[in-house]
Amino acid sequence: MDSAKTPSNTLVLKFKKDAALTEMMRLRVSSLQRSGQKRQDGERLLLPHEGVYRLDFPVQELNFSRWYFSLIAHGRVNITGISQHWTPDLTNLMTRQLLEPIGTFWRNAADPEDSPLKWLEADMQEFGERIAELAKVRKVMYFLFAFKDGAEAANLSCSVEFTPDK
Repeated sequence: MDSAKTPSNTLVLKFKKDAALTEMMRLRVSSLQRSGQKRQDGERLLLPHEGVYRLDFPVQELNFSRWYFSLIAHGRVNITGISQHWTPDLTNLMTRQLLEPIGTFWRNAADPEDSPLKWLEADMQEFGERIAELAKVRKVMYFLFAFKDGAEAANLSCSVEFTPDK
C-alpha cells in the first residue's frame, strides 16, 4: 500500500486511464438519453463519476504481491475489474462481466490528509490474485474506477506489484 522500494525481481504495473474508451462509453450514455431509449437488459452504463482504466501485461505468468495506492486529500475510490476480454467497439459492457470483490480505498473527510488510507485487506488480496489469474490469458485488462466522497482522478496514483511466475 505504500511506496516502499520494490525488489528488482518484481513487476509494478500502473493503472492507466483509457480516455478514448471512457469517452466512447460516455457517448453511449448521451446517445441513449438523446434518443429516449433504454439500456439493454443487463447493460452497465458508465456513471458520471467513473472512468475506464487499463493494465497492460508484458508477461502473463504473474503472482500478485501488493498494491501501491496514493490519494491526495480525502475520498473513496472503488475499482471494479472486467472479467472478459471486452471488445467495446463490438459489444456493450454487461453487469455479468464485472468481477467481485471490488477494490476499495478511502480516507474519511475527518481524517488528516497525511493519515494512511483504509482498505479491506482480504478483498484487496483476493482482487489482486484474480487480476494475476486473468493476466495468464490476456495482455490487457480493463477496470472501472469510481471516484466518490471528494476523490478525484487527478489526486490518484494506483499500481499493482507482481512477481513473475518461474
